[in-house]
Amino acid sequence: MLCLQSHTQDAWLQRAIAHTDDVLIDHAHCERKAAANALNLLGRFPDHPELQEPMLALAREELEHFELVLAILRARGVAMVAQAPSGYQARLFERVRKGVPDKLVDLLLVGALIEARSCERFRLLGAHHPDAELRQTFRSLLESEARHYSIFVRLAEQQAPRAVVQARLQALAEAERDILDAVKPIARIHA
Repeated sequence: MLCLQSHTQDAWLQRAIAHTDDVLIDHAHCERKAAANALNLLGRFPDHPELQEPMLALAREELEHFELVLAILRARGVAMVAQAPSGYQARLFERVRKGVPDKLVDLLLVGALIEARSCERFRLLGAHHPDAELRQTFRSLLESEARHYSIFVRLAEQQAPRAVVQARLQALAEAERDILDAVKPIARIHA
């Protein structure tokens, strides 16, 4: 189902488990940014009514997840703090083409790739994290990320022919693989 061109290595999983609080802080930031991105798409493309319902629902769910992760951090006695960006998302967004419909297709597919990588990593954490409660939370987030991935791809396929979208998704997935290979390995969902 997922379009990823690389698999997360065991070293990432061990780092993420050892620095769970950093991963949770990072994911809180990711959920907030995902909600803002969904709303931003509505603002940038108001003439695309097919985006309205899915992006509003996605933004609401991402905010609910943001609240969930903040509650987990509070329960763990961990303060939400700023984090320097890993560069992953910025480098992905640099590959977005100009002009319509290319720009919208690419923005949707970048969203899909971000959700796909989250999905893959939550699957690993949901299977291997030593904390049973967090394993369940990660599994729950995995299901949402997989659904969001599908929403983004489906919306992209409403903007251009499926074969064109799939070819572009493949190209962006290859770029995503190269970006992950180039970023400093830290305890983040997308690094």
